[in-house]
Amino acid sequence: MTLNLKPMIKAAAKRTKADLVIKNGRIIDVFNLEILEEDLAIKDGMVIGIGNYDGHEVIDAKGAFICPGLIDGHVHMESSMIHPHYFTRTILAHGVTTIITDPHEIANVSGTAGIQFMLDATEECPVDVFFMLPSCVPATSFEYNGATIQAHDLAPFYEHERVIGLAEVMDFPAVRDGNEAMIAKLTQASQQNKKIDGHGAGLAPEDLNIYASANIKTDHECVTAQEAKERLKRGMYVMMREGTVAKDIRALIPLVNEKNARRFLFCTDDKHLDDLVNEGSIDHNIRISIQEGLDHLLAIQIATLNAAECFSLMDRGAVAPGYRADLLFIEDLEKFTIKDVYKNGKRIKNQDHQHSRIVVPELLKGSLNMKPIHKSDLKICVEADKPCNIIEIIPNSLVTKHIKETVTTYNGHFVPNHDEDQLKLAVIERHKRRGHIGLGIVKGFQIKNGAIASTVAHDSHNIVTVGTNDEDLLVAVQAIEQMKGGLVVVCEEKVVASLPLEISGLMANRTTKQTLSYLKDLHDALHLIGSQDNFNPFVALSFLSLPVIPELKLTDTGLFDVTKFEHITIQAK
Repeated sequence: MTLNLKPMIKAAAKRTKADLVIKNGRIIDVFNLEILEEDLAIKDGMVIGIGNYDGHEVIDAKGAFICPGLIDGHVHMESSMIHPHYFTRTILAHGVTTIITDPHEIANVSGTAGIQFMLDATEECPVDVFFMLPSCVPATSFEYNGATIQAHDLAPFYEHERVIGLAEVMDFPAVRDGNEAMIAKLTQASQQNKKIDGHGAGLAPEDLNIYASANIKTDHECVTAQEAKERLKRGMYVMMREGTVAKDIRALIPLVNEKNARRFLFCTDDKHLDDLVNEGSIDHNIRISIQEGLDHLLAIQIATLNAAECFSLMDRGAVAPGYRADLLFIEDLEKFTIKDVYKNGKRIKNQDHQHSRIVVPELLKGSLNMKPIHKSDLKICVEADKPCNIIEIIPNSLVTKHIKETVTTYNGHFVPNHDEDQLKLAVIERHKRRGHIGLGIVKGFQIKNGAIASTVAHDSHNIVTVGTNDEDLLVAVQAIEQMKGGLVVVCEEKVVASLPLEISGLMANRTTKQTLSYLKDLHDALHLIGSQDNFNPFVALSFLSLPVIPELKLTDTGLFDVTKFEHITIQAK
């Protein structure tokens, strides 16, 4: 939005009328943490005055609190499984007017074409979308994805006005060891005064020194107050995350006080569509923080001004002259109920979620390129009465446990046992017909009969599947291949429910309402195969192939011990 200063100054000086004046509102002052009862004047989409003003249009706020538009400091839009056109309209209804996104999910599948698609798809969105460029494509050298992106590939994107930095640097060993490709990306971002996000899952304090020295200034992976404090000590910003799986706010809020609050901001990271619709986005983070005892105004400051200043977005994050008129009318601060949303001084009406003419490049619609898979490819050879290395999921957590148990066998092969909750897990390469299949044993899904599979499998997004028998696992994988990506539930060798994700196997080119209908069918089908309601098995499954989150994961090349950062055998030694 280009500013025309002369008319704005005239209106601020009351020599001309403002475009819009809001009266009888209670303005939330995020600088002084106070509430102001004065008029609010807007010109050309910007706030130009607080005081007593006349306007061409006057709105009676009727005592509503006027809050700055909310900012999500770190989100992967792909995790919503809908096109950005629909994603932004969904979060706008929850008061989020600006996001900082990292398209590394689609980049790991479709490379720079995926990044360009996300930039193009957000050009006309009602929410301001800023980008951090993916730093780790592939995420690690221990798995195979669809693309490799180096510093020279990123260089042209830094010319884009909405590209503001380098996204979460999750390959810590590459930073620590001075890997040339990683150093090139870090240097490139720093030389252009761009921001650099961190990914410090499980890092020791001395490791954080390395991160901070590399000009990495944020982290969204804190799961304890002590971890957050270690980052604050080193001048980093702490993003308090509340997504679909990772829910960290309640653990971190006790650390927040008026002395250190300016170094915190909120993010969602990965949040599924049904949770976005039912819970909300950053508005949900605010509500949780208030429930946990944080001051209402402090929570709003964290969700607005802090995030804006962290990313040097100096024209937003506050209700004050010189700031964008991204405003929320809040009826109840305790419940943070949003009555109206204004973007650039214009009231957002009920969003039209009808399917629009959205063009998706053919390259992104043909992202499955895999070798045929047979039932024999799923066999796991183990010895009877000897323990195996097993992944145990922790409901609603990205972290897994590495446990050792004996398993059921037949003719020297592992047999899933739902009574012991020991199921078969497979990750199947789907990008370049490499034929890799990683196999493992997982505990915690509680599935009694059947299988589920998905092409949403962070961060390389190969096919990941879990089940009680090889027949259902095979049907699930074949169904995914036929859909060219998506989610599927199989029972007794029949597809019970599915959600096609034709955009790089990650996003559906459907409306929010249509996609929610598919998700409901999947949820019902999960009950059919015995899944419980205490966690979302598809979300848990999607993170079991991410080899940068402790303790044990599975990639297309095998079982991976994250604490040792090396592959291990299924049979325990």
